[in-house]
Amino acid sequence: MATNLHRLVLISTLCAILFGCTEKPPSNDTPPPPETEARPPVQQLTYSILRRLPHDNAAFTQGLEMYQGAFLESTGQYGSSTLRRVDVSTGKVLQRTPIGSNYFGEGITQLGGKVYMLTWLNQEGLIFDAKTLRQQGRFTYSGEGWGITNDGTNLYMSNGTSVITVLDPRTWTVLRTIPVTLDGMAVSQLNELEWINGEIWANVWQSDKVVKISPPTGFVTGLLDLTGILPPNERTPSTDVLNGLAFDSTTKTLYVTGKNWPAMFALTVQ
Repeated sequence: MATNLHRLVLISTLCAILFGCTEKPPSNDTPPPPETEARPPVQQLTYSILRRLPHDNAAFTQGLEMYQGAFLESTGQYGSSTLRRVDVSTGKVLQRTPIGSNYFGEGITQLGGKVYMLTWLNQEGLIFDAKTLRQQGRFTYSGEGWGITNDGTNLYMSNGTSVITVLDPRTWTVLRTIPVTLDGMAVSQLNELEWINGEIWANVWQSDKVVKISPPTGFVTGLLDLTGILPPNERTPSTDVLNGLAFDSTTKTLYVTGKNWPAMFALTVQ
């Protein structure tokens, strides 16, 4: 077991990695407000790989969701953004709905039989029927769209900053915002989101790190380092960053992948 000193060194190192990604500066980010609650200790999460699964390496994965025994996956890039239903075991695309070439598809979440998809710069989201993948409507929001998840009632949206926005899916009213911090420092570039056991898990863009966030406080309560999960010899010039989190609440399995990755990984996390 690591000593307290070792824990502090590890957390400090991870903080430097998380906060040092500046290739795409986050927009409209503001310092977190003063903390009014005591911070819990940050858990260093570990994982075991249960299975390696096939994944379409042409899929620029932006969002990933488990729904009725299959994956729902959104892909990005102008002119090739899609919403897909994907077979878990084979990686075969069972259904595919292209979205307009003027949209760069981003994260997705399923709530009440509907799939909500963000777009990057349009300040517009798309709504699909979860079974047919047919588009049913649109909604608007302010700023960029990156990742999205839900707690069974409301939507939680990231925009590349350290702030998560909570939206009412009936009125599209902003209910509140959640500044995300780790040891008092803002964690920016939050990307794909997944709601797991009452907490928000988020990919941190341009890193192989996943953070676990307490929704009431915005405190990061856990860190998962997935560095090297895709072996270096399998990376090509088109292989992009880790992105894509899906949780199977029945089997307690976390699925992860990345943009243009040839594989998806089923994990147990401790």
